[in-house]
Amino acid sequence: MKQLYPEITAFDHFLLAVSDNHQLYVEQCGNPKGQPVVFIHGGPGAGCSANDRRFFDPEKYLIILFDQRGCGRSLPFASLENNETHLLVTDIEKIRQHLKIKKWHVFGGSWGSTLSLVYAQTHPSSVVSLVLRGIFLGRPEDTRWAFEGGGGTRIFADYWQEYLDALPDGENQTSVRTAYDIMIGDDKVAAEKVAQAWAKWEIRCCTLKPNEEFVAALTGDDSCWTLSRHEAHYMAHGCFLSENQILENCDKIQDIPMTIVHGRYDIVCPFDNAWLLHQRLPNSELFSTIAGHASIEPETTQQLINATKKMLTL
Repeated sequence: MKQLYPEITAFDHFLLAVSDNHQLYVEQCGNPKGQPVVFIHGGPGAGCSANDRRFFDPEKYLIILFDQRGCGRSLPFASLENNETHLLVTDIEKIRQHLKIKKWHVFGGSWGSTLSLVYAQTHPSSVVSLVLRGIFLGRPEDTRWAFEGGGGTRIFADYWQEYLDALPDGENQTSVRTAYDIMIGDDKVAAEKVAQAWAKWEIRCCTLKPNEEFVAALTGDDSCWTLSRHEAHYMAHGCFLSENQILENCDKIQDIPMTIVHGRYDIVCPFDNAWLLHQRLPNSELFSTIAGHASIEPETTQQLINATKKMLTL
């Protein structure tokens, strides 16, 4: 983490009502007169952390972070009601309008890259540039790879077995829909057991080298509850996207400067996600790193810092 900018605190934070039953936690950091950038976190369901502020030069950027519906400090906590991709996109635009920002840079990783792309395709005139990490295109094959016995499970077979052991009927239940039904069901003991196993499976696969401190930080009770249930909710519903939606709509963002950073050995979101996106957007820059999926891996962190420095020149 030494490559990141120094730790900073928010100079402003508030809850923004975006619907009758959802309020989003929003914070502003850095230079109030700097170039605005919005950080879009992953998951779905992960929420933002203090380290997410540190990818940006605090003297030159106005840094906006927010927790998506139902996670982090947003209210109500863990709510899946009215929680769909198009609503999250609308929320991002409401934040921009509330802060009276004309255009901003957009930075997102993993599910954050998915949401960033859909947001940019919906509101291209609001986006100065995109920095995206660990691309997830939200297709059925992407879900199968990570959570339904796909390729990732063959690489980390021992970790996968631990996840299967948490399911009532083991490998006969390796569908996202089954895990989702358990996690939203009435049996809270079973729900929490599956949520913990889901989160642990995913986070253990995120880094090229084992990192137990990283796993422990992201699999606490509250963290895994929203991460696992939100992810299953979105994946069980096809991420609330039409078939191949992101790639089919790349023409809408072809003129937006874009930097893509993706770990060559990413087991959660394979490299072909980034490659296919780059092929549809030949003006984008693609950097492969000797890393897995996580933003904390040194080469990925460095490329992201390089990208945010470059954004300042746009």
